[in-house]
Amino acid sequence: MPPVDFRTPLAGLNLRNPLVTCSGTYGFGEEYQDYCPPEALGAITVKGITPEPRLGNPLPRITETPGGMLNAVGLENPGLGEFLRSYLPRLRKLPTAVIVNISGFAVEDYVQMARALQSDCGLAAIEVNISCPNVKHGGMHFGTDPQSAQEVIAAVKRETDLPVIAKLSPNVTDIVAMARAVEAGGADAVSLINTLLGMSIDIEKRRPFLANIFGGLSGPAIRPVAVRMVWQVAQAVQIPVIGMGGITVWQDAVEFMLAGASAVSIGTGNFVNPRAPLAILAGIEQYCRKNGLASSRDLVGLAQR
Repeated sequence: MPPVDFRTPLAGLNLRNPLVTCSGTYGFGEEYQDYCPPEALGAITVKGITPEPRLGNPLPRITETPGGMLNAVGLENPGLGEFLRSYLPRLRKLPTAVIVNISGFAVEDYVQMARALQSDCGLAAIEVNISCPNVKHGGMHFGTDPQSAQEVIAAVKRETDLPVIAKLSPNVTDIVAMARAVEAGGADAVSLINTLLGMSIDIEKRRPFLANIFGGLSGPAIRPVAVRMVWQVAQAVQIPVIGMGGITVWQDAVEFMLAGASAVSIGTGNFVNPRAPLAILAGIEQYCRKNGLASSRDLVGLAQR
């Protein structure tokens, strides 16, 4: 029997397989090379970048919860200038597609970064984070208002020749309205979901575990919400969907693809098992063979048909 065809068309890209990493969970890719070779992945999405360096939120900013974790890292990153000088040259050498996640507090922030990130940088795409729940200004505002989301995506699209992926927040009343808005703004794909806003209280100290009080909930606890939103969005837009939210084993990845995700992104699962992408890819291959599917593309939206 011939090998399963994992080639994955996505927003004008041709990924070697449908496995991507979630921004904020994979550093700049180098940190995981001893556990998962970059060439084994369809793409790496690097840590979110802002125009200026950020130290992030005060400690503590991560805590475990049943079925997941809360984080309020607050977009800690070296800033656009340092990213271009020190990180980009190394990223260009990685033997896989590299997606850069960008975040901002005003439309001008996104425009500044989009102008600096072009195809001649050796990058594959830009993921526009309009959905971070862990910063006090900007961020999630763009991800909860359809008109604002459309304006940000349109502004980024005008300034770069790279494919633009809009990362959507689940902290909204109507995820379909948000997806349609970014599609109208020119997004080439959507990724969803980002973390759900949550909190946890230390009953012994009688205060929140996180210094930021609120944080983003990720991990298996949010997977049913994520699958539901991927299902809804995949039916509502014409652009491809990258599904994420609690994927830790191959069965999770298959579930997202059956719901309509063209690719799947692994986040918190990398913390639990740095080799999770390898096991997930092997599991998808076995599932396809067992069910007589020649390509992983045959899984996409199959449950909807």
